[in-house]
Amino acid sequence: MRYLIKFSYDGTNYKGFQSQGKLNTIQQQMEIALTKINNGIKTKIVATGRTDKGVHALSQYGHADIDVNITEKKLKRALNSNLPNDIHVISTKVVDNSFHARYNVKRKTYKYLINVGEYNPLERNHVYQYNYSLNINSMKQAIKYFEGKHDFRAFVTNNKEKDNCIRKIEYADIKQIDNIINITFKGTGFLRYQVRNMVGILIRVGENKINPEYVKVILESKDRNKSGKTAPPEGLYLLDIEY
Repeated sequence: MRYLIKFSYDGTNYKGFQSQGKLNTIQQQMEIALTKINNGIKTKIVATGRTDKGVHALSQYGHADIDVNITEKKLKRALNSNLPNDIHVISTKVVDNSFHARYNVKRKTYKYLINVGEYNPLERNHVYQYNYSLNINSMKQAIKYFEGKHDFRAFVTNNKEKDNCIRKIEYADIKQIDNIINITFKGTGFLRYQVRNMVGILIRVGENKINPEYVKVILESKDRNKSGKTAPPEGLYLLDIEY
């Protein structure tokens, strides 16, 4: 039987989501728990996508095929009993065997948090500690250039390996509450490092090093060398998945 599993995690202590041999990853921990529940039969989880080392998820999904007869509630309880306390299963649901956690996704939402106030050691793994003021008004102008359908080749690391970098961002916004800047992107799909690279250029705009309009120039250039540094992973969260 195929189950859709909704879960969250703190990515601080992991080498990313995807299994990488003996390295500690989110996928590895999920599959250890699933295999134990599935009477020792090696059980894989197919997620909506992978997150990188240090990136968090408030709402990640994956599907897994389990042979034992177990209710949704008992599966949730069993998974949480066998997972470390920085990974938590929110819900489980029986789905049709044709359902695919990755290919059935309609849109994803990411958020990125930046602290522009005093350094906070308690949040160092969950909010990017930039700790200097940024020009939020210029950043709000710049982020709107990302909305719509574009070739995001300039914002994808190792873009030479990508044949198609066209993606659609339906919504992009920046808000600041006290000393925390919250950047949100909602789109039909995202490429590896795309969000962190877009945040990186927004920070340069906020530093008044480039004008907001230059984001459009970078997009049209399709040149990764023009988009600058990648923002650190700890401020990034997979916020929501829609099917």
